[in-house]
Amino acid sequence: QVQLVESGGGLVQAGGSLRLSCAASGRTYTTWPKGWFRQAPGKEREFVASISWSGQVTYYADSVKGRFTISRGNVKSTVYLQINSLKLEDTVVYYCAAGTSDSVFDGFSSWGEGTLVTVSS
Repeated sequence: QVQLVESGGGLVQAGGSLRLSCAASGRTYTTWPKGWFRQAPGKEREFVASISWSGQVTYYADSVKGRFTISRGNVKSTVYLQINSLKLEDTVVYYCAAGTSDSVFDGFSSWGEGTLVTVSS
């Protein structure tokens, strides 16, 4: 089983930037972090971005294209999410997701506890 720990959330002013990190441990040779989701209170969790094992293929939700960038660290078990031009509506909990397939479209089977991003005006 893989364990995912997100970090990097916090309070930031609108227009600012933030980089979220996800570090995986455990069975990272079978399951690896490959995506980010987010969830606002009272709403369903929504897909944000995903990345292939090689880091060469990425996929974004239309709502975040141009502002969010997903990347994989030199250590494959680490994934980042760079968020620029933060908006008030980006105030949500962000979750790292992992899977066993290299598809960037589905196959998310493990989740972290989440990290809260709060954007102030």
